[in-house]
Amino acid sequence: MSAHLRQEAGEVERALARLRELALKLGAEDARPLPAGAVVVRDWVRWKCRFGCGEYGRRLTCPPFSPTPEETRRVLGEYGVCLLVKFGPCVEAGYDGGVSVHEVMFQLEREAFLSGYYAAFALACGPCPYCDVCNVREGVCRHPDRARPSMEACGIDVFATARNAGYPLKVVTSYEERPTFFGLLLLT
Repeated sequence: MSAHLRQEAGEVERALARLRELALKLGAEDARPLPAGAVVVRDWVRWKCRFGCGEYGRRLTCPPFSPTPEETRRVLGEYGVCLLVKFGPCVEAGYDGGVSVHEVMFQLEREAFLSGYYAAFALACGPCPYCDVCNVREGVCRHPDRARPSMEACGIDVFATARNAGYPLKVVTSYEERPTFFGLLLLT
């Protein structure tokens, strides 16, 4: 490996470490670098949105408006490294006292962009929380600067992706159990 490539790799590692620290400061439980090739995209994932989520078709960041699995695979192919961010209970998922995954992921994307990673793009989890009623009828988002689709809305198999990052993840089987949430920052 040339000295230039080693220097670039070191810069990316330092950026990932800074972004991880920021994620923790903003309320994430953990964050781990992940090769973009370890992000698993499956066609069936959006069916779970279509046949299981009451927000389907009600948010511009949700299916059928969000990127398709095919688009997601193509875009992921343009990235080399990501940061998978782990959260506990979050506000927009209906739990009190948590952090907003959408807002943390927006802040991480913004920081990465301002640090020179102009291709940085964040994916959150669950429906967008920024408007009580989304502007689906007019097809124009009121918060395009902050609104981002969820990983699952784009066809990402969050369970398989989390496992690829070394996070043991299991299905929550009762309302007493608290789920784990994830966001993904596509970096470079």
